[in-house]
Amino acid sequence: MVRTEQWMDIKELERQGVSQRQIARQTGLSRNTVARLLNQKVPTAFQAPERASKLDPFKPFVRQRWETYALSATRLFEDIQAQGYSGSVNLVQRYLRSLKEQQRLDARATVRFETAPGEQAQADWAYTRDIEGRKAYVFVLVLSFSRLLYVELTDSMSLPALLRCHQNAFTFLGGVPQRILYDNMAQVRQVASRTLNPLMADFAAHYGFSVRTHRPYRPRTKGKVERAISYVEDNFLNGRDFDTLQEANGHALSWMHKANSRIHGTTGEKPVVLFETEKSKLAALDRLVPYVLAQHFNRRVDVESFVQVARSRYSVPPEYIGQQVIVVLGEQKVTVRLGQMIIATHRIAERPGACVADPDHVTALWSKTVPQEVLEAARAGKSSQQRKPEDEPHQLTPQVRALSVYAELFQ
Repeated sequence: MVRTEQWMDIKELERQGVSQRQIARQTGLSRNTVARLLNQKVPTAFQAPERASKLDPFKPFVRQRWETYALSATRLFEDIQAQGYSGSVNLVQRYLRSLKEQQRLDARATVRFETAPGEQAQADWAYTRDIEGRKAYVFVLVLSFSRLLYVELTDSMSLPALLRCHQNAFTFLGGVPQRILYDNMAQVRQVASRTLNPLMADFAAHYGFSVRTHRPYRPRTKGKVERAISYVEDNFLNGRDFDTLQEANGHALSWMHKANSRIHGTTGEKPVVLFETEKSKLAALDRLVPYVLAQHFNRRVDVESFVQVARSRYSVPPEYIGQQVIVVLGEQKVTVRLGQMIIATHRIAERPGACVADPDHVTALWSKTVPQEVLEAARAGKSSQQRKPEDEPHQLTPQVRALSVYAELFQ
């Protein structure tokens, strides 16, 4: 299974004009695999192994100790044995080999200090002060070639807030860079698994940029945005008071035009002048529909062909049982997706704990699991009763019992 980051790398190499043969040579993948990945609109969702490893609970400790002290597998094996680990040393050795391979790939992906126009942006945010009695944070995105700045203040450091800042930055720039570099913020990369947050990966795939992060304890240079944040704090925020976030962002918009017209200390040029060269290299926004910000959840379809989210259950077609899907929870609608393909939609449950099912999904599951003669008998019994309005098949979300209620049909 190719990781999301590898898929992004391959897509980026294609944008740079690298041939499929050269991509295959650089990545170690077959040309057929490269061709298949290049044809994918989004990366295939990772399928977690069914069987858990005895090492899983100890992996965060092993990773931290290895990255900090470069301890051997034997030493780490002894350390986690004292904590209750009952597996073999071979599991530890294999895990360390995977960490070393990831380190090698990350080192090869380290970006140059200077980048080509449109190639990279760096993004970060930091707490700044209290506004309206709440903590306020400043988000900064800087284009690495031109040093053009985008600045926005928020009252949240949640992932949806981060993505809204990105959307506003893309609108301000008029396009999207090829990749964006971050530190290891939890909104971008999940702490325990070190994988990209599924919502962040989905957002990046939608806009077509690659996500890069520092490795813990081995940070690559992200100096452009760090210096930009210091500049924003000193030149814009210090000595100014704002009554509301709206007022602060209004001032930020005016200040950005001034900041982007100054002579930059490193390039010796005005960012707005260099941006004239860079803006044509950004991916155009007019070819993309806006990304709908909603809550996204990674879920596995259970054996009854349901997914559970926000304490309610929603049905999907039974052919997706066991598959990893993305559940998009909007204000009025729940959408279940496999990659970019929508496999189910429902109105949102009226109350927590509800079971919302499409009759077609239930019927399809019955046809797979219930003996045909029992199913026909059940249908015959149903047809002899007066049909109630709530039984009409055109309704999207009739409330039904869990399928376990019908276990008696199997007896």
